[in-house]
Amino acid sequence: MFGALDISVSGMVAQRTRLTAISANIANRSSYEADGLPYRARQVMLAPGDPAATTASGRALGVHVSEIEVSQAGFGYNWSPDDPKAIKSGPYAGYVAQSNVDPFVEQMNAMQATRAYEANVTAAEATKAMVTQALRLLA
Repeated sequence: MFGALDISVSGMVAQRTRLTAISANIANRSSYEADGLPYRARQVMLAPGDPAATTASGRALGVHVSEIEVSQAGFGYNWSPDDPKAIKSGPYAGYVAQSNVDPFVEQMNAMQATRAYEANVTAAEATKAMVTQALRLLA
């Protein structure tokens, strides 16, 4: 029974990590990296199972964050030749590179992560209720 609770908890931790990355993407949308390039979106990659814990059958239950990768999607460009960050030469001369964070996509990802988190909370509460009922029947 506790395996089911562990699965729900691992899902909540994973979705919380996704929401943290989404929040960072939105907050840093207008900022630049140390190398002078615009901020690139971070994407959380999830994988099945928890590598730290396995069951008696040898299978890992739940989900975990396998990595947080930096998006390689292209930058957007705005025409602004007077901006100090404007590209000086080449085909994009006079343009300023903008972050690849799309606020609409981030909003949808945030809604999806929130709903998944809520579903895991509901599953954990149902598991707790089943355990409580089983203990009442045993007493």
